[in-house]
Amino acid sequence: MSKAYNPYDNMLKVLEQAANILGLEENDYVVFKYPERELKVAIPVEMDDGSIRVFEGYRVQHSSLRGPCKGGLRYHQNVDIDEVKALAAWMSFKCGVVNIPYGGSKGAVKVNPKELSKNELKNLTRRYTAMILPLIGPERDIPAPDVNTDAEVMGWIMDTYSMFKGYPVPGVVTGKPVEIGGSLGRKEATGRGVMLITRETLHCLGMPIIGTKVAIQGMGNVGGTAAKLLHNEGCKIVAVSDATGGVYCNTGLNVDELVSFLTNNGGRGLQEYDATGVTHITNDELLTVECDVLVPAALENQITERIAPDIKAKVIVEGANGPTTVEADKILERNNKIVVPDVLANAGGVVVSYFEWVQNIQSLMWDEEEVNRALEKIMIRSFNEVWDKKKENNTTMRMGAYMVAVNRLVQAKKIRGIFP
Repeated sequence: MSKAYNPYDNMLKVLEQAANILGLEENDYVVFKYPERELKVAIPVEMDDGSIRVFEGYRVQHSSLRGPCKGGLRYHQNVDIDEVKALAAWMSFKCGVVNIPYGGSKGAVKVNPKELSKNELKNLTRRYTAMILPLIGPERDIPAPDVNTDAEVMGWIMDTYSMFKGYPVPGVVTGKPVEIGGSLGRKEATGRGVMLITRETLHCLGMPIIGTKVAIQGMGNVGGTAAKLLHNEGCKIVAVSDATGGVYCNTGLNVDELVSFLTNNGGRGLQEYDATGVTHITNDELLTVECDVLVPAALENQITERIAPDIKAKVIVEGANGPTTVEADKILERNNKIVVPDVLANAGGVVVSYFEWVQNIQSLMWDEEEVNRALEKIMIRSFNEVWDKKKENNTTMRMGAYMVAVNRLVQAKKIRGIFP
């Protein structure tokens, strides 16, 4: 990530814009410029060779106004505190957009997990959990998977927390394995939400979903699921990429074959994939290919002012958090591009995390059809609220989403007041 780019400054600029359009006084929203809590921890881990390495970790709680804090945990070698602060704030707004009773948080450890053995990764996770223990809990702050973390990591966190408590506490995390209280449909939820929002956007723009050309940056859990589901809806997936590079085929890629390749090729990545009619491209080239819909589903800061003028897609659906800079947003708006913001587009994950948390608290188990039906209802309702706000104020989808979210946070603050 570029040193010149500060995602927290990016978040603050968008917050200010939304507050100004809403006609808010600074007193109404000033508290949302600052996280409620920031914790930085040093995590000593005994490596397999007997040496001790110390990793830097974070947990940031942006807001608990509307309920317990909720946010993922990422493992990445380039993560820093400003990135975590921005991600925590985006979670607050995301929960506000879809109107679920959560605030926002985020956690991270500065580590390249590919350099660690499974045993080292487990020890790192358990020690990190112990270090942030005073902050987390089903009523306080509930972690979930994010970049380079998964259901297995959530299981380790749940077990560690439960050992300290002396009894099982499945509700301390979401996105965990179904066998220990996870929810059916959770793994696919973010990608399914991306599909639902893409479908609704195309409908409102009068564009048919069948035959629509889609390019997806990132073929992890979110991008891979979105690719499969959009393909099932009739879209033509013309380009996809991962960390090793991308592939492009104007007549459409074989999505099932691609997903199978990535699952079974031993982690070699798309640079090793080959098929008739397929061209290898870079991640930057993927962002500017000929397509109708672009789904950036990798990391933040991908669509910059350098890339934005060359984007050919009519619609951009942000599967990742913060993939578009403020400067790029202005260019895309001038070029009449529809940008569906991350706080709406990828909110499916936190919605089903909420369902998982509710199931844990009530000791119930919903079937997958029930989960997907409830997810679709919330995503479509939220999309319509944002679309209506956009039209009402003649603004962008991003501003519409932030206006919906900020208004809900401000109203909660007015009702609760300032303590003491």
